[in-house]
Amino acid sequence: MSSVETRGEAHSSKPTSPRTPASPQTQSAQAYDLALERVMGLADFERASHSPDHSSFHLERMGLLVQRLGDPHLTTPTIHVAGTKGKGSTAAMVTSILASAGYRVGLYTSPHLHSAVERIRVGFEPTTHQEFASLVDRIWPIVEEIGREGGYGPVTTFEMLTAMAFTHFEGVGADFQVIEVGLGGRLDSTNVVEPDVCAITSISLDHVATLGDTVSRIAKEKAGIIKNGVPVVVSPQPDDALSVFRWVSDERSAPLIYVDERVSWRKDDADVSGQSIGIVGLRDTYSARLPLLGDHQLENAATATAVAEVLADTGASISKAHIESGLSSVRWPARLEVLREGNPIVVVDGAHNPYSIRRLIEAVREYFQFRRAIVVFGALGGHSAKNMAAELAALDPLVVAVRSRHPRSAPSRAVAEVATNEGLTVLYESDDVGKASRRALELAGEGDLVLGTGSLSVAAEIIEEMKGIAPELYPYIERPSGIGAGSVV
Repeated sequence: MSSVETRGEAHSSKPTSPRTPASPQTQSAQAYDLALERVMGLADFERASHSPDHSSFHLERMGLLVQRLGDPHLTTPTIHVAGTKGKGSTAAMVTSILASAGYRVGLYTSPHLHSAVERIRVGFEPTTHQEFASLVDRIWPIVEEIGREGGYGPVTTFEMLTAMAFTHFEGVGADFQVIEVGLGGRLDSTNVVEPDVCAITSISLDHVATLGDTVSRIAKEKAGIIKNGVPVVVSPQPDDALSVFRWVSDERSAPLIYVDERVSWRKDDADVSGQSIGIVGLRDTYSARLPLLGDHQLENAATATAVAEVLADTGASISKAHIESGLSSVRWPARLEVLREGNPIVVVDGAHNPYSIRRLIEAVREYFQFRRAIVVFGALGGHSAKNMAAELAALDPLVVAVRSRHPRSAPSRAVAEVATNEGLTVLYESDDVGKASRRALELAGEGDLVLGTGSLSVAAEIIEEMKGIAPELYPYIERPSGIGAGSVV
């Protein structure tokens, strides 16, 4: 408005109406939107269009951040979980077991499916928008101060969220916190904790540009969470990874519980609603109806059981009934999740590397009878779409190539080219996962299977389409455009 117009209004004889104050609901929504913009607008390696240089990672800035907050990460007994595949599911199972035992449990995981509040939970309930905004208000001045004066550069999105989780769990008086590693382990922002027990789930090649291109190199990064004298529960591993974990645990006098040697498990029966399992653990035998599908979830359940038993040995009040109840009531979406049981069957899974795609295919063949497989397939840059497509070829699928909203997602055209080069038939391409999902359903006939996979973001957007969940968008995060955005090799 010009100065003339301003003066004109000032001398107007018309009465002015007082501005209507925003409702509490509107104020809360605005506060959450501002909090999201602050957090997601920080440097975000998880969503960046390029792989971060791991040599530039360090823990000094995170250490300074939690120190300025009064070391909330040291207040709550901690279970620290790393791994390539299954760490989120294992963390969820441990949380469910502890909650069944009556404990108040903080759960911190990444990435989220639909909303950032999902990353910070008490039990399986995400923080509210108001709690999220309050945490950001409390921490933000310290984040700005560290960025200006800390000497280590600006705080990242993941560091901010991690600090928020520690602060929230301390604030609600959590009895335990289950903390999932974000990337690697040794230099991950969560590795400032002093855990009561560590767990390392199955290792395979993933994030090779950042963590290394061999299993042993990746295992060395994951082994960075092993602390002096702290028990470490290790899931079944390739020999190269296991040898690294044995060496590091010996060096640090950390008791190593290797699940493949100390625990046994069996599957009694299974259908699309879950699988009945038996576990012979370190202390007892257990029976549960696990609602998560796939043989890999049996390994995760065995690992979670061993973690719970180690906690019980150190004084936690966890009984056989608590472990059985916890495994039977765990919830963890987008992991071989059945969205529709027939005509056509619709399943989503966040598998994002060749190993996890291979395990997914094994499970799909076991649990579902279908005529044709129509795969809604997308990949993030830096993840091997070529090798994932090669694994998918075992289903002889028809492919719908997609690009999700994730900033690192590869263009659907590039995904389609990779799939075609691996001998797959591509029926449709779209940079809109919801639209592609509808198209896949149109293409599917009676007895067909529609499978959405390649990344958690693809699975999440199919769930949003099928369940009518409104997505949380981050317009202030730039998404690269063009064929070259996001390597899919």
